[in-house]
Amino acid sequence: MKIRTRLHIDAHRQQQLARAMQLILVGLIFIGLDRRNLGIVVNASVGLGVTYLPAILERDYRIPMDAGLTLWISAAAFLHALGTVGIPGSETSFYAGVWWWDHLTHALSSSVVAAAGYATIRAVDQHTTAIYLPGRFMFVFILLFVLAFGVFWEVIEFGISRVAALAGTGSVLTQYGLEDTMLDLVFDTIGGLVVALWGTAHLTDVVGAIRSRLDGSTQ
Repeated sequence: MKIRTRLHIDAHRQQQLARAMQLILVGLIFIGLDRRNLGIVVNASVGLGVTYLPAILERDYRIPMDAGLTLWISAAAFLHALGTVGIPGSETSFYAGVWWWDHLTHALSSSVVAAAGYATIRAVDQHTTAIYLPGRFMFVFILLFVLAFGVFWEVIEFGISRVAALAGTGSVLTQYGLEDTMLDLVFDTIGGLVVALWGTAHLTDVVGAIRSRLDGSTQ
């Protein structure tokens, strides 16, 4: 049973929620401009762009992105951008003021990364007989893929923070120390685990579409 069925949220309501997130992200961009906060502007702008990614994939590449997948991706981008702002009237962001916010966004974002990695490698597996990936290996692959991406992301955060410190400007991404980095990787793993255990069943149509494009490119 799909999550939206359990929550009694139909496809139309999911689309409405995704649209509401896009409107709020536009508002966050203006908040960042008003505060002259580069981090808010960049994160909200990138998040807004990510929310349009499902429509681009469906229109230009014929990859089916139902309302659930669109909401999933949009929520990951939206919550990350929202975390850089915080409560109106306060100078403290959700990332700095709410202890679990960073864990939530890492788990959600890593689940999207895990889904993308799974859909791609499964499509390649189905496309060619030269590659065979057993089900158990796919489980391990998703976790390793997420961890590798998580480490890469932490390196990017560290690099951007150091460059911003040297330049004397506000950082777009913030790293809070070694303990925070290790916790980020733990919650990245949790996000990957969720996809490995329950999320793959929701990606069958996406895998099929990617495989069809691979089949077409070799004909």
